Amino acid sequence: MNRNAALLVALHGALHCAVPAAAQSWSGARHAECVATGLDVLIARDFAMLAGRKVGLITNQTGRARDGRHIVDVFLAQKVFELKALFSPEHGFEGVLDQARIADAKHASGLQIHSLYGEVRKPDAAMLAGLDTLVFDVQDAGARFYTYAATMRLAMEAAAENDLEFVVLDRPHPIGGVLAQGPVLAEGDESFVAPHTIAIRHGMTLGELAHMFDVERALGCSLQVVPMEGWQRGMLFEDTGLAWVNPSPNLRTPTQALLYPGVALLETSNVSVGRGTDTPFEVVGAPWLDGEALWRELRARALPGVAFAPLRFSPTSSKHADKACGGVRIAVTDRAALDPLLLGITLIWAIARVGRDEFQLDACARLLLEPAALTALRDGAHPELVVGAWQAELEAFRARRARFLLYR
Repeated sequence: MNRNAALLVALHGALHCAVPAAAQSWSGARHAECVATGLDVLIARDFAMLAGRKVGLITNQTGRARDGRHIVDVFLAQKVFELKALFSPEHGFEGVLDQARIADAKHASGLQIHSLYGEVRKPDAAMLAGLDTLVFDVQDAGARFYTYAATMRLAMEAAAENDLEFVVLDRPHPIGGVLAQGPVLAEGDESFVAPHTIAIRHGMTLGELAHMFDVERALGCSLQVVPMEGWQRGMLFEDTGLAWVNPSPNLRTPTQALLYPGVALLETSNVSVGRGTDTPFEVVGAPWLDGEALWRELRARALPGVAFAPLRFSPTSSKHADKACGGVRIAVTDRAALDPLLLGITLIWAIARVGRDEFQLDACARLLLEPAALTALRDGAHPELVVGAWQAELEAFRARRARFLLYR
């Protein structure tokens, strides 16, 4: 942490991004004229921290400077260090693949792109040969089960084991960095969709998570984080002034990113979450589901910040492809009031009531990873009681995360 604190001081004022001085709530009421990502800060400082390095870069389509240039083009154009290899996370280097395994590829420059979502998920010694530094620049979605944080943790472990420096170019938390919601992972339950003992909606940037991983998992990583300039915790992505780039094929808007931590809990069940439609994570349904009955159950809950409408839809791909599904459309009416985890638990509860024996409720365990919650839902407990049971562990998590936060 001392190293990063020094870096924060050194970078302070490197870019002058005017931000209104008015008080800010988590809802993103402030609108930044300019948020500079870690990549933008690195460019502004003429890549000084990478001088003379032999660099491997972990990135995808989201690694863009504020002016739209891709980080690979930026790195290849500079003369300060040598870019020697590329690595890509889930969905591939261009972020358009939605498949179980992704093969290595070649970049147009001739550089090798090592897939970290194929046979290998942790860079091995052969991939890292000839490198002394790994740079990580990927836009996260802000949910525990979104796999980019897991890829970062594994890459940090590899860097530590092979005596490489690890540099994170930080980017905004797209759904706000104030709130923490959902169950906190129990120690020992870590996996590729649960890389650390954090809440589902953790409210931390990848730079902040990198420090937490390094300290709490005792990785011994030679870690440096290049913080953003101008970003504050209460901002949603729309408040940053940055262009939205889909972090994955089915997260196409900031609204879908806000819904994702809750609606995605249904993904491992037999319910469609809208993959194969124009509005993934904004619709849910199944061929056996009565959309009108589901709408009535959800309307009766009167959830804050969200409204529902019954509909029928037919996904063109993915789950229930080319089948007519009954379900509901989800509309965000108040971004500040919406609790996506309460929404997700309420959807599970309501679908269990309407779908009864057809609904694979237990299949939601893979991402929720909270057995007591599923037991309570199976027994008919109201969603608010299920969510309320997490509050003590959330308070403990917020206290843990406080020491790793880089932004106000």
